[in-house]
Amino acid sequence: MSFDATPFNADQALTLARKTFEIEAAAVLGLAGRVGAEFAEAVRLMLACRGRVVVMGMGKSGHIGRKIAATLASTGTPALFVHPAEASHGDLGMITSLDLVLAISNSGESGELTAILPVLSRLGVPLVAITGGAQSALARQARVTLDSSVAQEACPLNLAPTASTTAQLALGDALAVALLDARGFKEEDFARSHPGGALGRKLLTHVSDVMRSGDAVPQVGLETPFTGIMREMSAKGLGATAVVDDQQRVLGIFTDGDLRRLVEQGVDLRSSTAADVMHAQPHTVRADSLAVAAVALMEQYSITSVLVVDEAGVLCGALNTNDLMRAKVI
Repeated sequence: MSFDATPFNADQALTLARKTFEIEAAAVLGLAGRVGAEFAEAVRLMLACRGRVVVMGMGKSGHIGRKIAATLASTGTPALFVHPAEASHGDLGMITSLDLVLAISNSGESGELTAILPVLSRLGVPLVAITGGAQSALARQARVTLDSSVAQEACPLNLAPTASTTAQLALGDALAVALLDARGFKEEDFARSHPGGALGRKLLTHVSDVMRSGDAVPQVGLETPFTGIMREMSAKGLGATAVVDDQQRVLGIFTDGDLRRLVEQGVDLRSSTAADVMHAQPHTVRADSLAVAAVALMEQYSITSVLVVDEAGVLCGALNTNDLMRAKVI
């Protein structure tokens, strides 16, 4: 395929880019004045759906439909995308009478889509349409029609789906947002469906998942001499050591920072014990706390290590910023 090429004009490209943004922004803003009872009814039907929301669309509307299905599924509304052309060749079996179909078509006359509408009707499947064709075949068959019409496409030829697909996507996002709010969907729910993402790690990772435990936790007694403190800190590589009593209850902490400050002050450390140099009543976290709570504590007090204790104040672990970074919590 060849085209009559014209010399590249940077100013023209920038002008068209800005015009595209203006046209598509106007298309989305135009939706705000058109959503009303029909939108609320669409949300009600989706909430009442005992199966899944089956999203369908051809061409560019299909690409938008895949994204809408993914957004719904990740925000608490079970959903999947079914290609209308494949539906006519067996994939209709994926749709049950418990489902709801969300059909997307700018014209509302996509042949592959309208061909399966009678079958959906016989199944008794509720049909919600997103279309710019208010009098189209799709709109006439739908129980609820959401108007996605636009004044013009951003394409200079007014042909390529641009503003119209942006409007479809915005309506799909609006449905997803209304549904997640109606379901009481929380950050924790989002994290469960996104365990590999940054938010999932922050809301699902507990201190116990990233802390050092057992022999990896540096600890000394009150009477441990300074040389013993340094051996323990060097061996465990945390940059700090806990100071505990005979029952393993945390009494204090000694850190690399404490060592630097004492050296700068000219303190003779050779005869010192842990009781002499420790920082008493250190900040601690519980093992069952979220790791982000440890991050917040460390940021609040400008510390790089924190001890982990149980409900009785007994030492059970320790962690530093490197541990949290490895776990990608920070």
